[in-house]
Amino acid sequence: MIFAAGLGTRLKPITDSMPKAMVPVGGKPLLWHIVMKLKRSGFERIVINVHHFADQIIDYVKANNNFGMDILISDERDLLLDTGGGLRKALPLFDEGNPVLIHNVDIFSNVDLAAFYDKASSADALLLVYHLRTGRDLLFDSDMSLSGWTNDDRGIVKCVLGKEPAALSRYAFSGIHIVHPYLLESMTQMPERFGIFEYYMQFCQQYRFLGYEQHDLRMLDVGKLDTLTQAEEFLKTAGTL
Repeated sequence: MIFAAGLGTRLKPITDSMPKAMVPVGGKPLLWHIVMKLKRSGFERIVINVHHFADQIIDYVKANNNFGMDILISDERDLLLDTGGGLRKALPLFDEGNPVLIHNVDIFSNVDLAAFYDKASSADALLLVYHLRTGRDLLFDSDMSLSGWTNDDRGIVKCVLGKEPAALSRYAFSGIHIVHPYLLESMTQMPERFGIFEYYMQFCQQYRFLGYEQHDLRMLDVGKLDTLTQAEEFLKTAGTL
């Protein structure tokens, strides 16, 4: 699944006339780069959620004949559902027995998505993380089980019952994770609109939500104006442009 429904507020004024997914890097939209990376990695079905300037994304996919893949649209034009609500709406579009890889549309990385996907059976949800303090980090115990989160700017630290923050390790989230469709049942207990990490924190004692660190991970958040100029060079050095 490609998360492409966001308003792209960090990319204003560009996103005043187009969705973030259609912002060009190296002459191609962000969406094209992520679709191609998934295709090269062997994925055959993609669900793209849409909201902001949704028709531009839908028309682009149609004009390119779905890039030779099975591409479905999860339409959130009536209500932007956030990452958790958007995932819950989209999960029925996937094969029930196969885990779903989720990829933000504005993340470039050198991660081997096929190898990462092969690790899906190790957890109910597997989160690709990296060892860098961003100020808004996830907390994991020694077994890499998700145990809390922190927001330095707001002075907030939240941990699951019995976990001490000092004993936990901080990791940044990459925007890439894997979930199993059977989690849909527990997601029905969440409100109509919710963030995926609200769900992860609420159910991390019931399910096995693990972090996975790729030690040579290189990634770039292309969702900000100041990183757009870096994005083309990043793709060239990664050998994917």
